[in-house]
Amino acid sequence: MPELHRTIVAPVVTEKSSAAYAARKEYAFRVLPEATKPQIKTAIETLFKVTVTDVRTLVVRAKRRTYGRFTGRRPSWKKAIVTLKEGDTIAVFEG
Repeated sequence: MPELHRTIVAPVVTEKSSAAYAARKEYAFRVLPEATKPQIKTAIETLFKVTVTDVRTLVVRAKRRTYGRFTGRRPSWKKAIVTLKEGDTIAVFEG
């Protein structure tokens, strides 16, 4: 069970993800970089007791940041966009 909790790092709640939820019932999650689509599907179904119909993944590239005279970068991370069966919802994204 612990690896299911580690697979899903956090929900991604932004204006863009909220618009996708409202229009297409798609939920966005930050996941481990080595997580596969079947692992993500199993983790979402087990943790939230819903039925997943589609999982899409993408890697968000690192961004360069300048702090005064120093240059650094934010790390890359993996995002999963999950579509649920009609009628299912996840409470994290509600109101």
